[in-house]
Amino acid sequence: MTALLPTIAMIGMLPANGPVAWSFTSQPASNGSITIDLTARIEKGWHIYATELPNNDGPIATSFRFMASEAFVVVGKPTEPTPEEHYDPNFGMTVRYHSGTPHFLLTVMPRTHEAFTFEGEVEFMVCNDKTCLPPTVVPITVRVEPLQKK
Repeated sequence: MTALLPTIAMIGMLPANGPVAWSFTSQPASNGSITIDLTARIEKGWHIYATELPNNDGPIATSFRFMASEAFVVVGKPTEPTPEEHYDPNFGMTVRYHSGTPHFLLTVMPRTHEAFTFEGEVEFMVCNDKTCLPPTVVPITVRVEPLQKK
């Protein structure tokens, strides 16, 4: 039985989307699943919002959408680091957000021993303490290669 080799090299650091650049990698887990690491690199002074917000009356939450494939099944939804939580007078509400380099992790279970491409998109809104940029959608592409037998 062939396991899958990690795609550790970044599948292209995507062009900067204003003050945010995304990178996507994959690594095998001990149980045979693959962890997809969806990493945002956010310029100092800016932030993106958490995947869940207290309500829909303010900024847009970060969301991930994944293309279905016969090659794998998505297990659960992406996990995120614990977001910062602050009252934002611009929105008149408490918001939850990430700054720096947050890693969002997703587990997929391969259904094949062949290489496959994991695809999807991330939609996010980036703000600083004075302004927000319009929501942006970035495509996600991660190539997962089969492990070579020794």
